Amino acid sequence: MKKPNALNNIRIVLSHTSHPGNIGAAARAMKTMGLERLYLVNPKAFPDPVADARAAGASDVLENARVCATLDEALAGTVLAVAVTARRRDLSHEMLSAHQAASRMLALAPQGDVALLFGTEKSGLSNAELDKCQLLATIPANPEFTSLNLASAVQILAYELRMALLNLAGATETPAAKALEAASFEDVERFYQHLERTMIDTGFLDPASPGRLMQRLRRLFARAHPEKEEVSILRGILTSVEKFTNK
Repeated sequence: MKKPNALNNIRIVLSHTSHPGNIGAAARAMKTMGLERLYLVNPKAFPDPVADARAAGASDVLENARVCATLDEALAGTVLAVAVTARRRDLSHEMLSAHQAASRMLALAPQGDVALLFGTEKSGLSNAELDKCQLLATIPANPEFTSLNLASAVQILAYELRMALLNLAGATETPAAKALEAASFEDVERFYQHLERTMIDTGFLDPASPGRLMQRLRRLFARAHPEKEEVSILRGILTSVEKFTNK
């Protein structure tokens, strides 16, 4: 029986792409490396004949692309989201090279969908978008000129994912411990909402002056990458706190 291809669980997510040609070129970059699942968050123009022309043989990737109204919709059901950025941000999550990130993504892909997120051509990803991800990936380009065309960045990450898959296939197979179920994007987002609500109810967080507390906590839990059962435990603790404070 043929083993499932881990790349089938990889989503390439393009957020607010302004030029349709970049969407087509990204689709072509994906297909050359065996990636097929393209998600578009509020593209400025799609479908578009310019995208079709730049796809050059990858029209099937465009035809099957999923257009989403929000980033939450594009990340729904994923067990890991990796944001591609050219620079380290203040209070950012763990940052890996493209090579390292690809290996981390392939390791989790058998458990569920994994998303690789790219931002707009001009400004990249917003801090709010980064907060939805658990890892950052960067391409170690010339520090004096780090700007890459969107499709070129997709091509580099797609290549690294392809190489990670080939390395994984060539590795010596050894019995592995049973992997625990990873928490989904929805599980983690519900936990953050529950945590914020509980902190407000207990007086720990002032909603009128929240500062960057939730951003710091997102970074903390992103580093831990809690599994589904662990998220359930954390929410159980919060529920217990709520019951105690409501007595």
